[in-house]
Amino acid sequence: MTDKQIGIGVIGFGYWGPNMARNFRGRSECRLVAIADHEKARRTKAALDYPGTEVVDNAEALFAHPDIDAVIIATPVSSHASLVEKALKAGKDVLVEKPMTITSAEAEHLIALAEKEGRILAVDHTYLFNGAVRKLREMVESGELGDLIYLDSVRINLGLFQNDVNVIYDLAPHDLSIALFLIGSQPTSVRAMGLRYGLASTESLSYIHVEFENGVVAHFHLSWISPVKLRRMIVAGSKKMAVYDDMEASEKIKVFDRGLETRTADNEQINQALIDYRIGDMWAPHISTREALDAEAEHFLDCVKTRNTPLSNGRFGLTVMRLLEGCQKSLEGNGCIVHLETDQ
Repeated sequence: MTDKQIGIGVIGFGYWGPNMARNFRGRSECRLVAIADHEKARRTKAALDYPGTEVVDNAEALFAHPDIDAVIIATPVSSHASLVEKALKAGKDVLVEKPMTITSAEAEHLIALAEKEGRILAVDHTYLFNGAVRKLREMVESGELGDLIYLDSVRINLGLFQNDVNVIYDLAPHDLSIALFLIGSQPTSVRAMGLRYGLASTESLSYIHVEFENGVVAHFHLSWISPVKLRRMIVAGSKKMAVYDDMEASEKIKVFDRGLETRTADNEQINQALIDYRIGDMWAPHISTREALDAEAEHFLDCVKTRNTPLSNGRFGLTVMRLLEGCQKSLEGNGCIVHLETDQ
């Protein structure tokens, strides 16, 4: 692609679409060409917010638009598969809101189609561009934490109850994507247990256990029925451990020089395992305050221009989908272990 501005179209101007439009509109390397939404009130707001941008009532107009190079899809998940397919066949690159699709079979179809059409397919797992998460990834890759042992995540609050999805499909994509990003290994199995509270027809509380090819384990606690709101993750390594608290205003990551080491002591009567505890300093590294969506928009546009594979590409989105489906199967099997398919 030349150095001309990349033409962007946004489909869906409800909850997330306006955030997408704002961040892409703010970048000089692209131009917000058009916004599509079927609701008149949303179109009216879009026209007021972005004078000079075309506002239409259907997505088909964006697929056929000659000035649009890539589309951002921020619509209900039930519409993702159809919209992404149409966009790819129309020769548009795509950034689709998470979760990528309803089923992994749909995701697999879209990945194959994107490869066939030579199109970029990215999934909006925004936390991969969060300053604190990227700092954690940097610490893992540099070996500062040592070999990863486990990841423990808590994402709980009071509400909001939803009728169409359970707490796993609502909250887990955030933390599953972070875990995949940090651990850097394919998940091999998952177990999930849950609770339906009151008259709810779906689980409002869940505990998830995931095992990875490299031996790391991850545990996730998700709830809509908590008296407090927590967004906290522990990443434990053999050298150091880190706590990521997304509710903290400034010190979102705290690194602890703490851990334990085992050794054996031999004598004539017993082989005894001895444990040495290491209690060192705690510090909070500097975290970038850049908005994650701005960093994601820059990355996506760079991929459109260079044709490089996005960080959160279709296959990454597919792995998240397989985990979600595995969780659901485990719930239905009373917490049974579900072995996951992997791409080799």
